Amino acid sequence: MRYRTFGTTDLMVSEVGFGVWTVGTTMWGIKDEAVGVRLLQKALDLGITFYDTADVYGDGLGETILAKAFQGKRDRVVYSTKFGYDFYNHPGVQPGQRERPQDWRPEYLRKVCEESLRRLGTDRIDLYQLHNPRIDTLRRDDLFAELARLKEAGKIRHYGATLGPAIDIRQAAEGTCCVAERRMVTQIIYNMLEQQIGQPLIPLAKQHGVGLMVRVPHSSGLLEGRYTGETTFGADDHRFFRVNTDARKKAWLDDGLKKVARLSFLTEGTGRTTAQAAIRWILAEPCFACVLPNIYAEEQLREFAGASDVPDLTPDEVRMVGELYARNFDLQPAGAL
Repeated sequence: MRYRTFGTTDLMVSEVGFGVWTVGTTMWGIKDEAVGVRLLQKALDLGITFYDTADVYGDGLGETILAKAFQGKRDRVVYSTKFGYDFYNHPGVQPGQRERPQDWRPEYLRKVCEESLRRLGTDRIDLYQLHNPRIDTLRRDDLFAELARLKEAGKIRHYGATLGPAIDIRQAAEGTCCVAERRMVTQIIYNMLEQQIGQPLIPLAKQHGVGLMVRVPHSSGLLEGRYTGETTFGADDHRFFRVNTDARKKAWLDDGLKKVARLSFLTEGTGRTTAQAAIRWILAEPCFACVLPNIYAEEQLREFAGASDVPDLTPDEVRMVGELYARNFDLQPAGAL
């Protein structure tokens, strides 16, 4: 495993991290907590030190599962958790996966920070992230003054923000505020098939010395190299809601698989799998400190962690991916730009 630092901070993490939502919720089909604990422990054995969770995952389970997995090993791991969604007054999975109400009052922040510390079984949170804030929240000076007080008190080491939940055009303004104004660690969705949020943030992150991290590096599984045109998702799998009609599923899968086929030059004779190439493509940009693939099986875990052992992409390979993306992987209608 290789390790990187988030921008100019002292926060060093494994370049492949573990997004705990796959084992801290049932949204990926894992319903046995013991299975999640074993995956987390195996990840540490493989050199993964960065664990990204949220208080809202499983209404607290996403934090307590880390305490169970790493009892007595706190100094070997880096904890990142999030706040903002009020699951205390709005518990349970919301219908249709709607977002829960958010609460950004300083007094709420103080309360939920203590609750997260308790569930994690720790005296400090290494990275504390605003969970899917909008631009008005990012400009609340009272909220950031409270974050500064928590940092001064040693409750948190660093703070940042996660943009989402899905890709939206509004995140251009949110990302600019996070990186250029607040200058804090920022988490985004970014991959070879979905670059619209990352492209404008990369130069800003370089300019201001801000570290970025990526979730959904495999475009909800398309870049894992396992999907076919017949792939389906169960009703308890969050991807069911993304492709919940036959027509939508077919378009998303068919177009995605055609794009992935154009990327075969990244794997043929290179020693990389498609999933590993997707991770190394992101990490070719130094401002990205960590990638958070969706891990819900040990076979995946080993493959993703192994991305640190395969060759980096060459400058020509990076350039070719950029050119394909600019042309929509040649899927435009004839005559389109």
